[in-house]
Amino acid sequence: MTGALHAVLAAVPAAATPPPGPVDIPRDPARDAARDELSKQIYHQDDPSLFQRVFDWIVDRFADLLDKATTLAPGGPFGLVLLFALVVAAVIAVRLRLGPLRVHRTATAKDALFADARPRTAADHRAAADAHAARGAWDTAVQERLRAIVRSLEERAILDERPGRTAHEAAAEAGRSLPALAPELTAAAAVFDDVRYGAHPATAAMDATLRDLDRRCAATRPAREPAAAAPDRTPR
Repeated sequence: MTGALHAVLAAVPAAATPPPGPVDIPRDPARDAARDELSKQIYHQDDPSLFQRVFDWIVDRFADLLDKATTLAPGGPFGLVLLFALVVAAVIAVRLRLGPLRVHRTATAKDALFADARPRTAADHRAAADAHAARGAWDTAVQERLRAIVRSLEERAILDERPGRTAHEAAAEAGRSLPALAPELTAAAAVFDDVRYGAHPATAAMDATLRDLDRRCAATRPAREPAAAAPDRTPR
């Protein structure tokens, strides 16, 4: 009896002890702990990539713009499609009216036949070509030969002095004034470009050909337009 009473009395304080209350964490540490927890990779496995977010932003902006255009266009979406078709038709009509587009490439310092800041005479270019040929530097000799030919034609007023002119432009213009030498001038310009831009090595034979062409150009008189016949003033 006494042992049972002691057991009952021992159990009473334990049963009467209140349960522990909730843990009270200060506000700032709680916020920091939540931020650290949410920053873990496991919570971001399904997040879109940076590219996907940028792409979605662009699509959204385009959709907004399209919505505004549809609202402003008379007739709504159908009117917008009709307006777009009219613009395309206008562009095609202008394109057909103007003909094929031509791309005009301006010769740069690298493309120009004469790259010197201070122009040199034809005699200067011939002397430079001879000096390079004497050393076997055929690439430079060939280029100087063509420069001598073109400069000589400029000095004779067969060609106008135009900075930035390419070798092919010079050959085409000179060929109109010297039609008998037009094929040789075109071939010389092709050799110049092949040597200068195509990394094709020049030879002594090329230099000799251009040297001969230089002499023939100097000895050839430019073609002249036939003079118009004077009106017949004989009394009738």
